[in-house]
Amino acid sequence: MASKILVVGGVYGQFPAVFSKISALHAKNAFALAIIVGDLFADPVTATSQDKDNVKSLIHGNIDIPLPIYFALSKQGLPEDVIEKLESSAGELCSNLYFLGKRTTIKTSEGIRIVALGGNLDPNITGGASKDKYPPFYGEGDARALRGANTADILVTSEWPAGIRTGSKVEFQSDLGEPPSQQCIADLSSTLKPRYHFSTSTDTFFEREPFFHAPTEESPDTFPITRFISMASFGNPKKQKWIYAFSLDPTAASPVAVPVGATASPLSMAGKKRPAQPSQASSFRFAGSGHGRGNKRRRAPPTAGECFFCLSNPNLATHLITSIGDNAYLTTAKGPLSTGQTFPKLAFPCHILIIPLTHEATLASIEEESRHALYEEMNKYRSAIHSMLISLAGSELGSVTWEVSRSGGVHTHWQFLPISADLIRQGLVEAAFKVEAENQKYPKFEARDVGDGSEESNDFFRVVIWSSPENDDSEGKETSLVLPLDASFRFDLQFGRRVLAKLLGLEQRIDWHDCGQTHEQEEADVAAFKSAFSDYDFTLSDE
Repeated sequence: MASKILVVGGVYGQFPAVFSKISALHAKNAFALAIIVGDLFADPVTATSQDKDNVKSLIHGNIDIPLPIYFALSKQGLPEDVIEKLESSAGELCSNLYFLGKRTTIKTSEGIRIVALGGNLDPNITGGASKDKYPPFYGEGDARALRGANTADILVTSEWPAGIRTGSKVEFQSDLGEPPSQQCIADLSSTLKPRYHFSTSTDTFFEREPFFHAPTEESPDTFPITRFISMASFGNPKKQKWIYAFSLDPTAASPVAVPVGATASPLSMAGKKRPAQPSQASSFRFAGSGHGRGNKRRRAPPTAGECFFCLSNPNLATHLITSIGDNAYLTTAKGPLSTGQTFPKLAFPCHILIIPLTHEATLASIEEESRHALYEEMNKYRSAIHSMLISLAGSELGSVTWEVSRSGGVHTHWQFLPISADLIRQGLVEAAFKVEAENQKYPKFEARDVGDGSEESNDFFRVVIWSSPENDDSEGKETSLVLPLDASFRFDLQFGRRVLAKLLGLEQRIDWHDCGQTHEQEEADVAAFKSAFSDYDFTLSDE
């Protein structure tokens, strides 16, 4: 069912008048929601006493807001009073007024998926996504991370995508010139293929011709359409359009033919011309590949744009992503060891990868401050999945998390798999790893916690075994085992999967290539996990 939506450009502190106008329109049209894509507040540096009084009145609920309104982080900072209130109220400034945030994906009650990237590009923000919520600056890592959202009905950015006017006959006449445009936003829009992409242009309204995206292997018979619209500001002297109304049905299918008047997409994606990676390269993605089959020559390690764990790779299987944090993200495994029948109380495989956003071979090779935040978030993800397991299976399931930390590796990550808590409590999981290491003539496992690995002088294989609590007063029990790796022996990168496959009676699934699923089956497993995990996914609370 279609929902009526209002979009507003920059308000710059004149929200009493704007909200009054929205209220009047809402009374006649019953809009589902409104979005303010420009700056809602006056610049804190030049704000008048009246501006400050209006902010306090808004925060205290003295200004009527009759429908849900989402406001973006645009080009200016937010008033301190606003930041303090947002920090204490999980992003709700007052009744019906919600902060979209710097880097956000939300789904409204109408099923409308909104993705927002706020602020101005700061090239000095490196090493992943920015961590501060409120300053009006983002890094390219923020834009890359949002590509993991996979789709969007509405995309909101304060800057334009590079090349958006290419192929357009619509004139853009502004006394201020064309707004800044960024390649990373073009990449984001190309990936998400939003139905509507809104931005701002202060004194001028610009609505480009709709453009279509080429069919893909997953959807060979459809032409997704994007409408790019840049809003003028309220009260602009040229009386350009500052408010825009439209209807959107998030369940409507993409057209099977190019609509009249639409152009080809003007957005060229960085790296788009890179040839497709050979199928063997996909062994880097989600699987923890072995040594390669019959290939004796050592290849150069893939770059971030080629790595099948990096969000910057245009060939990334984004439909497997289940959650994106500030420093790491979760995916379901491609070719999972477990199946939907392995753990009946879950009814989905729950073979999960916890992957850093930063492209490095080991945690230890990441800069110290970023490494601490990353390690904390990876463990936070693991704890959140534990909470989900307890909610679904009580004390029946524990987990095994394993990691291969090698300086010559590609992109470090953890693999996570539930397992019977009884097997853990009987010592069978720990014994299985130790016996298999002995059978392979590997060094002995050492019972110790190596943390983020920064104090280790050698490569290592790590396995962390967690058993669920047996009573309400317990947090469960955790054991960390480390197997040192060096050049004196050849280590099987499938070692962790092999041990668990034997333990679970799944020897036929040791090789992930033998566990292929259709795209639809993969999407169903992702949807099942996300539904079960939603109450424990800490990234959702910031949206």
